[in-house]
Amino acid sequence: MHIANPIYDVVFKFMIEDNRVAKAFLSAIIGEEVSELDFASQERTVRVSSRKEGGEDDSPPEGSGINFTVCRFDFSARIATSEGSYKTVLIELQKAKLASDIMRFRRYVGLHYQNPDNSYGEGDSRKARQIYCIFLLGYDIGFPGSVVVSVDSVIRDVTTGKALSGPNEFTDSLHHRSWIVQTEQLKYHRRTDMEKLLSIFDQENRTRNHHILNVDEDDFPEHYRPIIRRLRMASESEDMQIEMEMEDDYLKELQDKERTIAEQWKALAEQKKALKEKDRDIEEKNKSIEEKDKSMGV
Repeated sequence: MHIANPIYDVVFKFMIEDNRVAKAFLSAIIGEEVSELDFASQERTVRVSSRKEGGEDDSPPEGSGINFTVCRFDFSARIATSEGSYKTVLIELQKAKLASDIMRFRRYVGLHYQNPDNSYGEGDSRKARQIYCIFLLGYDIGFPGSVVVSVDSVIRDVTTGKALSGPNEFTDSLHHRSWIVQTEQLKYHRRTDMEKLLSIFDQENRTRNHHILNVDEDDFPEHYRPIIRRLRMASESEDMQIEMEMEDDYLKELQDKERTIAEQWKALAEQKKALKEKDRDIEEKNKSIEEKDKSMGV
């Protein structure tokens, strides 16, 4: 079966806009049942400055930079708990193709903590919603063999070292849980239903047309097949094909610009290093002349 390649932002957006598909996809990653889901907001393009964090002298000037496409989706989710009750959380999903500035992710998560709308209840009894963060990365971050990495806080008694279990409103309000998907690792594993689902991002399945993947619907668990059918629908759309071609052109332009900027700043750094060495040589020569003058009594 041919399906559209969800590594493309336009395809992934089309896929995740279907509420049934979104619930199945998010539930698979977080390992909890999402019973209700509201699509809160999205932001697809951000401007990334080339300036280094810390503002070293050899960093690019403020204001230089390029537009960088990052899919961001926010969901308000009602999740069934193991105790038989429900909780409401904010799920933030970010998808990026290229290695990017981690400070950008931090700033976006920080905005959710500051937003008073990310709470529930009335008046003085309002409580903060727990935040779940999902990062779909088109590159590895250093965990070979791991398709999905879960990051969760462990509450521990400092004196005894004992881990304290159970939900806690205070810690849940101040610490977020994260899931990081390394799509590059998908070519090695199909161990669980979740990894079978995430194989829709495996670029080893590309056809000659990189916009299309060739998959076998029978390889996917029954409850995930609506996702496959949604992607098949996308593959049949001429408009989707055009947008994927535009995304290809944009990504190539972005990579070319990044490469040019990196080469320019590398050359500048080498020039500055050469100037420092020249200044050091001049300083040593002057020092030598001064010592020589002293020895001659000048």
